[in-house]
Amino acid sequence: MGNDRVTPGSQTSLREANRARIVSAVQQRGSLTQVELAGVTGLSPATVSNIVKELTTAGVLHTAPTSRSGRRAQQVTLARNLGLVAGMHFGTRSLRVALSDVAHRIVAEQRMPLPPDHRADQGLERAALLLTEMVDSVDATLSEVLAVGVGVPAPVDVRTGQLSSLGMLRGWDGARVPQMLGERLGLPVYVDNDANLGALAEVRLGAARGRQHVVYVRASHGVGGGLVLGGEVFHGRVGAAGEIGHTTIDDQGPVCRCGNRGCLEMYVGAPVLLEMLRPSHGNLTLRDVIARAEAGDTGCRRVIADAGHHLGVAAASVCNLFDPELLVVGGELADAGEMLLEPLRVALAQRTIPSTAGPVPVVGAELGAAAEVRGALAVALDTVTIAGAGAVVV
Repeated sequence: MGNDRVTPGSQTSLREANRARIVSAVQQRGSLTQVELAGVTGLSPATVSNIVKELTTAGVLHTAPTSRSGRRAQQVTLARNLGLVAGMHFGTRSLRVALSDVAHRIVAEQRMPLPPDHRADQGLERAALLLTEMVDSVDATLSEVLAVGVGVPAPVDVRTGQLSSLGMLRGWDGARVPQMLGERLGLPVYVDNDANLGALAEVRLGAARGRQHVVYVRASHGVGGGLVLGGEVFHGRVGAAGEIGHTTIDDQGPVCRCGNRGCLEMYVGAPVLLEMLRPSHGNLTLRDVIARAEAGDTGCRRVIADAGHHLGVAAASVCNLFDPELLVVGGELADAGEMLLEPLRVALAQRTIPSTAGPVPVVGAELGAAAEVRGALAVALDTVTIAGAGAVVV
């Protein structure tokens, strides 16, 4: 975002670079105080103050008084009139769409059911119609949307936008989401695995804020995972990195949808947990199970604790390989809180290499069900360059 045409080392070049650092920091984190900006960018408070004033006058930044630890401070965000971005999260049976301004303020959000085993073209058509309606509802037009981020519950080759797995998401094999959705909307579209997006959101805005090396596990209908290494999502060869749900924990176990035996998902995925309880409890939803467990139902508590144990067994291998600073657990199952996390910690501590720093800390996700769509918004925002003249997609 700096001006490479200016002579390197010149005052103008340095000032451009400093402006870019400040705008980038605000763009990634949504909002910071001027003191926090100085800490993040390494610039002096005086330099930050001068550049913030300049960019506020130019209509790029917005400031407002706030209070931190009892002291007055200036909260800095991007100006809200620079444009909109959209985030979409395709779950197995539902779609969540959010619309935000470049200051990370969500201005509209909708969720709608999807039929099981719907095809990619059907799902993307519904998403395009829903986004168009939402943009209209906030008195905007699609031309004001700068970019769209999309999360799907399957590995994605982010270089091509193509789903790279076979059989993981029926009706979506090989789908090229940027082209399919981009043609419908006439907008730039970026796609990634939903757990990768959840990981990104938790690092940027949630429980892992400020951490560099993080493992994120998403346990809901299925089980997914995302790896953040050096502050960036690690995708691997074709986007399959972090697929903890298909880690084998019993090579004689039941056959999984991916074609392997004994995958973690076959012990922790919502359909499996609900089937375990069906003989004794009848037809329940995952939300029912968590509510009953919180009310003291021993069967529901046992199923959740066992799920935590299995997650810990699988996560131990990942932690031994990557030595993360933090393990964050998200998805609907994470709403069970310590009933899930404590057995997970025990299994993890038993199976990871003893360290002077102690076991890898385990926390629940802060963004909850919104993590993946917030990550999709972050990916869309990352493609937008904020300059003095406004916002452009790069």
